[in-house]
Amino acid sequence: MDAIDRKIVALLQENANLSLAQIAHRVGLSQSPCWKRIQRLEKAGVILKRVALVSPEAVGVGLTVFVSIESGDHSTAWLSKFAQTVTAMPEVMEFHRMAGDIDYMLRVAVPNMQAYDAFYKRLIDTMPLKNVTSRFAMERIKSTTAYPLPAEPRNPREGRKKG
Repeated sequence: MDAIDRKIVALLQENANLSLAQIAHRVGLSQSPCWKRIQRLEKAGVILKRVALVSPEAVGVGLTVFVSIESGDHSTAWLSKFAQTVTAMPEVMEFHRMAGDIDYMLRVAVPNMQAYDAFYKRLIDTMPLKNVTSRFAMERIKSTTAYPLPAEPRNPREGRKKG
């Protein structure tokens, strides 16, 4: 990705509703080469999809719970079944395999404590788990879907004095 690609990605992360003309203008290209770059970024898997961001409170799932899980089994078969089960649960917004003292971390969105309790019971009934710890978010202070885009890598020879 060059600097123009990074600008395109940054703009789309900020507002995917921008028209092609607006994006092209902001990155200093005409529409056709800008569109080709967007298509290339999509084909390369840089841009995965364009979505609407929704207020969890507005759609009735305002309680966020971070669930850390320790497993007694670390086999490939166990992980495969666990991953399949957990990814099928609509309340699970994110699911990560972790390094350190916990094995998995989930971000769960539910309407209230009763809904979380029902989710928790389904989760622990799926398969044996060593430990499940729930942490309830009291306030969302920052939430973004936009990844920071590092500056374009510099040429290693750049900046060296010729001597």
